[in-house]
Amino acid sequence: MKKIIAVTLLILIIDQASKLYIKTHFHLGESVDVFSWFKLAFVENPGMAYGLHFGGAIGKYALSLVRIALVIGIIVMFKKWLREGASNYLIIPMAMIFAGAIGNLIDGMFYGLLFDTGTVFEPSIGRWIGYDGISKIGAGSGYASFMNGCVVDMLYFPLFKFNWPSWIPGIGGTEFEFFRPVFNIADSAITVGAVIILIFKKKAFPNGLNF
Repeated sequence: MKKIIAVTLLILIIDQASKLYIKTHFHLGESVDVFSWFKLAFVENPGMAYGLHFGGAIGKYALSLVRIALVIGIIVMFKKWLREGASNYLIIPMAMIFAGAIGNLIDGMFYGLLFDTGTVFEPSIGRWIGYDGISKIGAGSGYASFMNGCVVDMLYFPLFKFNWPSWIPGIGGTEFEFFRPVFNIADSAITVGAVIILIFKKKAFPNGLNF
C-alpha cells in the first residue's frame, strides 16, 4: 500500500504543479521552445488523453463518470491484488495509471470552479471556445460548472515532420508530423503504466488474467 500511495502522490504532485504553472503563466496557445524537438505548448483539452474529445458538454459529463468508475475500479482491484501478494510489475504501473486517471479527473471536476477563465462549450455553434489573457485562481466565480472544466496539456514533442509524396491517394502533398498531440504528465503516466504492463505481462500476471 505504501508503494501505491508514494507513486500516486508523486505523479499527482508533478502533474498538478505543472498544470497550475502553465495555466497561470501561459496564454492559451502560447508555445515555448525547450529544445528543437520539445516545446511547452499550452492547450486545453475538453476530452480524453492526447486531445481526443467527443459529445460537447454531455460528453464531458460522460467522460468524468467513466474516469470516476475507473478510479473506483482500480481501488477495488488494488485491494484484491494486495491480498494475493501481486508483483510490483503489476502494482507500480497500475499505480501510475491510477494517478493519471485522478490527475485528469481533478482538472475536469474542479478547474472550471477554480479558475476565472478557460475553454467552454458554446451549444449554439457546437464548438469549444477559447479565451484571451492568463487565467487567475479564485478571481471570480469560475469559468465552468462542476465537472465541466478542461484538462490542461503542455507537453509537445514535434520530433520530425515531412510532406507525403503527391502520388499517394488521399494524403499526397499533406504534412505529417510526429508527434503531433499535446499531452500532460497524467497522460504520460497512464501510457507508460500500460506499456510496462504490456511488456511485463507474464510477470504482472504470472497466473494469467484473473479478475
